[in-house]
Amino acid sequence: MNDDPVAQSNKRGTITFAQTGMPNSRTTQVFINLADNGRLDYSGQGFAPFGVVEGKGMNVVEMLYDGYGNDGGPDQEQMERQGTPYVKKGWPKLDYTITATIVGSADAAPTKKVQ
Repeated sequence: MNDDPVAQSNKRGTITFAQTGMPNSRTTQVFINLADNGRLDYSGQGFAPFGVVEGKGMNVVEMLYDGYGNDGGPDQEQMERQGTPYVKKGWPKLDYTITATIVGSADAAPTKKVQ
């Protein structure tokens, strides 16, 4: 996917596409900033937040399993090829999204569900 301009800072609770150091390298992998990460705003092409966890939603985020740490998680290419069975075999406690809903104001486009 093409890079978006960074219009807001990577503050705690913002949702951002992961990417490599190469331009236009985003795919479908996203992350939630667990702390203010302003350095991501200006690292290379910058990481552009596109959403935010609202209200008490960060309480839920903080309950996600973190026992695997930041080292040696699932290989993104294998995840794309093999899907859920690959992840469940190697990382059975890993949390993942089953559904997501895009919401907006009453005059916005109709709500879409992503699964």
